[in-house]
Amino acid sequence: MNIHEYQAKQIFQKYGVPTPRGIIATTVDEAVKAAEELGGEVWVVKAQIHAGGRGLGGGVKLAKSIDEAKELADEILGMTLVTHQTGPEGKLVNKVYIEEGANIEDELYLSVVLDRAAEMPIIMASTEGGMDIETVAEKTPEKIIKIAIDPAFGFQGYHGRELVFGLGITDKNLQKKMMQFAAKLYKLYMENDAEMIEINPLIRTAEGDYMALDGKMGFDDSALGRHPDIEAMRDISEEDADEREASKYGLSYIALDGEIGCMVNGAGLAMGTMDTINYMGGTPANFLDVGGSANAETVAKAFEIILKNPKVKAIFVNIFGGIVRCDRIANGILEATKMVDVNVPVIVRLDGTNAAEAAVILDNAHIDNVISATDLGDGAKKAVEAAKGVK
Repeated sequence: MNIHEYQAKQIFQKYGVPTPRGIIATTVDEAVKAAEELGGEVWVVKAQIHAGGRGLGGGVKLAKSIDEAKELADEILGMTLVTHQTGPEGKLVNKVYIEEGANIEDELYLSVVLDRAAEMPIIMASTEGGMDIETVAEKTPEKIIKIAIDPAFGFQGYHGRELVFGLGITDKNLQKKMMQFAAKLYKLYMENDAEMIEINPLIRTAEGDYMALDGKMGFDDSALGRHPDIEAMRDISEEDADEREASKYGLSYIALDGEIGCMVNGAGLAMGTMDTINYMGGTPANFLDVGGSANAETVAKAFEIILKNPKVKAIFVNIFGGIVRCDRIANGILEATKMVDVNVPVIVRLDGTNAAEAAVILDNAHIDNVISATDLGDGAKKAVEAAKGVK
């Protein structure tokens, strides 16, 4: 689950992580009132959506008067903001965060993320604050510092020293402040079951303080039961409606841009299936994992969700029966044809537990647009050919 910048900063403040003062607004009048309440001579009007690159897309702008703050809020509220993370369809802006201006001396990048290879959290930092970190990683990877932290020991002084030396911070006072900042961020990450915290930029003010000018946070969905206060921050208007519906049925679904719907069991098999489809010259339309407890109802719902995408021209069902029995999947396919207008070819590869029984079920059903496949390669090839109209 992701949250908005203003919500991330509310959590930052609970842990003593410095941020500029700001007030959320959903209308132009509220934005004007917020600027007046904050006072000062400069304000930043920030679109609140679950995506990065807001500034480049025109969603973060500087106002030097109350009238200008009003104009910018009116401009940004209700706009469809397109960034490199939203895709071409963009996202509707329903909220703006009015924030006081800051006297910026320097910009850095700082994040805490999970390194799956190291099997522990890492602090990632760079002197290239304010830039797209993916671009920095591609063009100047040497400017990214990665510090692995074993949860058994937590954040220690030597981690902090590695961080400040890597960032080239030589002033003793600034070193101390940066180490304290990073320690608080790591504590926040661990205590809230976060998957990612990103501050870009982390600024150093002319007064010599470090401050989170931006904030992104994502959380482990499976741990939200331990954090009802964070779960209450969920903004369902920012989430894909089909992904939300899928989660109600225990399905893991992510929409993609291709034309072949994928229904699998297990994330590893899903990745292998999508890779094989790409290798065969096709493009996956989704990632859909029916999990280990699929039944006829969930499989039927999976078909329904996949077919909501008008780009889908074929569906590849690739199931390796272990916990999930293949005959359940076969019955689900039959149920789906009764509940949903399955008007595209369905390529089915079932292997493992009760695969023979599943084959009998599908053969006896005599469904014209269901095509059997012998293995992953055969199934992917047939799915690509079906999507392209090859017979």
